[in-house]
Amino acid sequence: MAEKILVTGGAGYIGSHCVLELAEAGYVPVVIDNFHNAIRGADALPESLQRVQQIVHKPILFQELDITNKAALQELFSKHHFSAVMHFAGLKAVGESVQKPLEYYRVNLTGTIQLLETMKAHGVKNIVFSSSATVYGDPKYLPLDENHPVGGCTNPYGKSKYFIEEMIRDLCKAEKDWNAVLLRYFNPIGAHESGMIGEDPQGIPNNLMPYVAQVAVGRREFLSVFGNDYKTDDGTGVRDYIHVVDLAKGHIAALKKLKENCGCKIYNLGTGTGYSVLQMVQAMEKASGREIKYKITRRREGDVASCYANPTLAEHELGWKAAFGLDKMCEDLWRWQLQNPTGF
Repeated sequence: MAEKILVTGGAGYIGSHCVLELAEAGYVPVVIDNFHNAIRGADALPESLQRVQQIVHKPILFQELDITNKAALQELFSKHHFSAVMHFAGLKAVGESVQKPLEYYRVNLTGTIQLLETMKAHGVKNIVFSSSATVYGDPKYLPLDENHPVGGCTNPYGKSKYFIEEMIRDLCKAEKDWNAVLLRYFNPIGAHESGMIGEDPQGIPNNLMPYVAQVAVGRREFLSVFGNDYKTDDGTGVRDYIHVVDLAKGHIAALKKLKENCGCKIYNLGTGTGYSVLQMVQAMEKASGREIKYKITRRREGDVASCYANPTLAEHELGWKAAFGLDKMCEDLWRWQLQNPTGF
């Protein structure tokens, strides 16, 4: 019998790519999502998962469900026997979290507590958690390894990820039969090479590359570059960008790690290379063959100058390494944007 994996928030950008990799690796993903950041398709399925079905030629099990609804979670766990949970569901915009901190804490923290309580009640004690490099706050040194201090987060989104990490760590410490892999993502970009699924932000994109792609395709007039006075080579912020398919493959490696009764493990998922905003603009101009207009504006609250990973622990312990470089990330992003100029 193939293992059933619950994927919370599995209709979103990263979730849908992980659902695809799970299906291709022989697992049975069961997806829940509340459509906060996903588009409805036909047959009550999110459009992203309809397309995943077309790529993998398998039906994807889906239920519309909000993780803050405990009764619905209980019912779901009564219906299925899950061997592990991949937890993506949560609010995720840095800027918005500064404006709406209570909403971020309510959804991300309360939702996760209810998920963990339901897992415990049904004897499901394996979880892969979608964390973030924002838990490191303003880097004390670079590249960031997993021993870097955490918790000095510069925004409520990052704090919510940090608090969830702490909850899961405490749970694994208190109950030795729990296993968790906490994956600290750097900046996922790109899309599946089919061009059928990718990042489709609702409203104005909060992340750099979807915005850049929308400028390239003519949906937006220009890119606002938040600050050019950072201590970096060209003054713009430097980040570690990782292809979303590499990221998804990291989750498959994490599932295998759980099988070792690993306790609580934490890994960075990044490439180890930092690129500035202007370098990313140039890379996208190369991939698209189009000029990308931009304007320099003031810094954005909660941003740090540079942030990139030391991913060697994941390489050693998970046997995982990012395979795709910047050109591939931008080519795949551009293919997705060109085939889906207005998103799903």
